[in-house]
Amino acid sequence: MARSQTDSFEQLAAELRPQIEAALERYTRPAAGCPAGLAESMRYSLLAPGKRLRPLLVLMAAEACGGKVGEAMPAACAVEMIHCYSLIHDDLPAMDDDDLRRGRPTNHKVYGEALAILAGDALLTRAFEILARDVRPPQVAAACCAALGQAAGACELVGGQADDILGEKGHAKQNGAGRPGPASTEAMLASLEAIHRRKTGSIFLVSLRLGALTAGADAMQMRLLDEYGERLGLAFQIADDLLDVQGNEGAVGKRVGKDADRGKLTFPGLLGADESQRRAERLVAEACELLVALGPPAEPLAALARYVVERDR
Repeated sequence: MARSQTDSFEQLAAELRPQIEAALERYTRPAAGCPAGLAESMRYSLLAPGKRLRPLLVLMAAEACGGKVGEAMPAACAVEMIHCYSLIHDDLPAMDDDDLRRGRPTNHKVYGEALAILAGDALLTRAFEILARDVRPPQVAAACCAALGQAAGACELVGGQADDILGEKGHAKQNGAGRPGPASTEAMLASLEAIHRRKTGSIFLVSLRLGALTAGADAMQMRLLDEYGERLGLAFQIADDLLDVQGNEGAVGKRVGKDADRGKLTFPGLLGADESQRRAERLVAEACELLVALGPPAEPLAALARYVVERDR
């Protein structure tokens, strides 16, 4: 029986995930001066079982550009810490108000809101400490810090989350007014894509950039990875929206159906599930086509892209 693309990705990921897990564990071992409860809260979320897609992107991008996994690992861990901090904060009652993440109670449900906020803050700052200290040479470390700071900041990740919250409130007010017309649909789609290019796509994109930076990538390699990352990030978000509609809570590891409950604008809600699926598959096909110019070292990135639209969690 032929293996699916998901199987192919999981085979590749199985070689790298244990290295990522070991590095994350090492970077968050309790240190002198860090309150025990804070360290426990940080590790509870960071070390929870996860896909590790973003650190995998860092490592696979580095290898696609001729770099080494060991040299890119600090950047991979920094990206995962930024991602984890954003999830802890997104789950808070003032944000997405979720009580389940990766199949376990969310951080604030276990440790309380105050400690959850502080755990997110600590992971955010630890990420930049690791980049500045452990990425070499220093000029590459500085470039990585600048790139990650921009991607995680007010114009990208944080700004996308802010617009998502504001857009959710605005969309909820419009519910019941009937299905939007073509012009309205196009405008809403453009707005939705702009939000998720920042909220979700920015961290996918910077993961690839950090891997490329640690490998000393040239301008052509960086451009191809950027274009691949833009498509991958959007395809991932569409697939995530579809899982909220069609997924099984046990497999997904978080509450499903919550987007509709909150009146949130999503790709399936705007385009329908079938068109959303086609759009995600088209984006992945375009992303994989861009990788051809990078040759065989980029094949793991193609497998990861195909996994994005096949996954069930």
